Parts: sequence; C-alpha cells; structure tokens
Amino acid sequence: MAVQQLHHVSIVVEDLEAAKAFFTELGLELEGEAPIEGPWADRINALEGVMIDIAMMRTPDGVGRLELTTFHHPQVISPEPLNALGNTLGLRSIMFVVDDLDTTLAGLQDRGAELIGEVVQYEDVHRLCYVRGPAGIIVALSENLR
Repeated sequence: MAVQQLHHVSIVVEDLEAAKAFFTELGLELEGEAPIEGPWADRINALEGVMIDIAMMRTPDGVGRLELTTFHHPQVISPEPLNALGNTLGLRSIMFVVDDLDTTLAGLQDRGAELIGEVVQYEDVHRLCYVRGPAGIIVALSENLR
C-alpha cells in the first residue's frame, strides 16, 4: 500500500491569531476553524481532557494545507532547545515557494519573523532564506529565478 497524498502538516502554536496572521501574510488562505475536544480526541492524542482550537490554512493552489493548533488543555510542552536550528532531530522546517522573496520577507519580519542566516542565491536557480516563524518553526522561502 502506498501513500495517496499528504493531507496537511500541523504546527502547535501558543497564539493562534498571530500564527494565522503570519501565514496569511505569506499568502495562505484560511480554509476553516474549529474547536476540537471529546473522547475521540483524547484517544487519538493519548492525552486526557484535550481542548484545542484549530485553523486550517491552504496554499493558493489549493493543494498544500497547514493546520495551526492551539491547546487550551492540557498545557503545551516547550521543545528543547527552544529555537532549535536545522541540525536538530525531528521536523525542522517547512518550505514555501514565493513570487517575491524580498517583499515576502519584509512582510513576515513586520509580523515578528526573524531571519536565520542570510538570503542566498543558489546558482541562477533560486533565492532562498530561512525565517523563524510561529512556535519557533523554521519557515524556508524560495523564489524561483527561472
């Protein structure tokens, strides 16, 4: 049996409104929001008393989806180190192709994103950079030059 599709990637955030604003600035669109709780949520998460709110964001092409989740109960647990870099085990980054890297980066920095390293050009193919986004996740940005 093979994977049929990637449905979404989930990011747990403390401030759902700020995270929605960050990814809206990036160009994602809010697909929907919902509170989640109940016995089924407890069982699937192996946690008791799960109470969360989610916001599902989608890329403009309608294919990519990102679930932003904020926990009201149980309390969130912070990763160590808090602002891990790319050589840390586990999910470290998510990359988006953007049409104008400089404009996108400026807009995200206005929303609190921190540039990690520098904006670099890879041959004549891409301009790339990493920024620190909501919940400390690394958001990679790529502008195609061809």
